[in-house]
Amino acid sequence: MFPQFILRNARGYASAGNVSTLLLVEHKDNKVAASTLNALTAASKLGGSVTALVASHAPETVVSEVAKLNGVSKVLIAKDAAFEHMLPESHAALLVETQKKHGFTHLIAAHSAFGKNVMPRAAAILDVAQVSDITGIESEDTFVRPIYAGNAIATVKSTDGIKVITVRGTAFPAAAHQDSAAPSEDAPSVSGDKALSEFVSEHMQKSDRPELDSAKRVIAGGRGMKNGENFGLLYDMADKIGAAVGASRAAVDAGYVDNSLQIGQTGKIVAPELYIAVGISGAIQHLAGMKDSKTIVAINKDPEAPIFQVADYGLVADLFTAVPELTKKL
Repeated sequence: MFPQFILRNARGYASAGNVSTLLLVEHKDNKVAASTLNALTAASKLGGSVTALVASHAPETVVSEVAKLNGVSKVLIAKDAAFEHMLPESHAALLVETQKKHGFTHLIAAHSAFGKNVMPRAAAILDVAQVSDITGIESEDTFVRPIYAGNAIATVKSTDGIKVITVRGTAFPAAAHQDSAAPSEDAPSVSGDKALSEFVSEHMQKSDRPELDSAKRVIAGGRGMKNGENFGLLYDMADKIGAAVGASRAAVDAGYVDNSLQIGQTGKIVAPELYIAVGISGAIQHLAGMKDSKTIVAINKDPEAPIFQVADYGLVADLFTAVPELTKKL
């Protein structure tokens, strides 16, 4: 049996009533984030209507896409320069103000870096307990989520009147598009406290390869790669099969690659059709981020490496010999 945790709040219990969900839309470069499409599917399973909230300094392109997503009944538009760089303080204030005006029972977002930044702030302002990283929905107040790095599954019942939720994208299919468009209207105006934070700069890693979060094939390297230059072996293989490249935390902490490639409990959660782990021992924190992959292939010279316990196919070999040979045959 899985443990059940009951979340209680000093403001009382949720009363029976109609479910209405507000979905926070994450976007970048006028494109809706793939994880938001997964979160929309989860929101639709709650029952009731789903309203999407788009906040941007120039939201028109994103709004036109969101309005045609299956499951969206209305789009609320917040157009303000304060939302240009997706700062969490301004978005949290907007979420709370929107909830107060429209009386939404559920606030939901993807369990991405953006969602993990915004939703706890909104939950704190509303004085409710957040339900994080859900992988299943049993009812409007009962959810399933992994704990202990995925080694146990908890069924969590929230008695808060307002449910603040983040969704593990790999647990739900992406919402589809439709021909008809949902109506839109302006969201409440907010005046964020600009003293809390300000945008300084950002440094983006540009790549022609698929996004790690949504790639159907992923090749990841670990400490066994020995240095960052050796990741070139993985890039060559990835280009052959159209895969994204990731890394374990050990490789990131060693400075081999940027932390945007980190997969695991404290990195990105992926569940591609094919996951190739190269030089990765298989620490529990890494497994938490990729063990839901459809097919797992492990390449490691240590036959006792834990990664082989979850792998569908294992190759005990020196990666510096095996990877070039495999790449040549692809």
